[in-house]
Amino acid sequence: MEIKSSSNRAARTPELKAITRVTRDVIREKLIVEVLPAIRSKWPANGIRDIWIQQDNAGPHILTTDHAFNEAATQDGFNIRLVCQPASSPDMNILDLSLFNALQSIQFREFPRDFPALIKAVTDVYDTFNPKLLNYSCIQYQLCMLQVLKVRGGNNYKLPHMGKKRLDRLGELPSQLEVPTELIDSTHQY
Repeated sequence: MEIKSSSNRAARTPELKAITRVTRDVIREKLIVEVLPAIRSKWPANGIRDIWIQQDNAGPHILTTDHAFNEAATQDGFNIRLVCQPASSPDMNILDLSLFNALQSIQFREFPRDFPALIKAVTDVYDTFNPKLLNYSCIQYQLCMLQVLKVRGGNNYKLPHMGKKRLDRLGELPSQLEVPTELIDSTHQY
């Protein structure tokens, strides 16, 4: 049988197609086959091996009690757990706070017209993404969590600001925030 080129692509060029239906099985396979090995390969040898992967509450996401995921997530001395963000709270989604917004804003400027162009645009954006922004987002996430604790689990708070870029320039940006003892006590009492 002769393999021919078409007007759309050269012969033997792999064709990229979007998954038309994302199910729990698809999510589970991506996590086990791609995400967990990527984490293990990039994780520092002396790093703490307790890791949390946060997902939103979308229907296809796997349950935090998924046996196949939990079995794969505890291999090689790792303790990788799934947690779900609080419902209707985009401030509690670390990816929405940073990476997805940055990727989306840059990718939309390029107006990809087909699936391969979309993949290239997202890959290009990811490759040029400044990792410092993730640190800023982690601090912002912690600030949001503190505010949620202060309002006893609600979402009636102002997004906090602390001048992260300025603190970073001065070398004073913390990598994590301390939770005041009084806030821990009042949360436990509540």
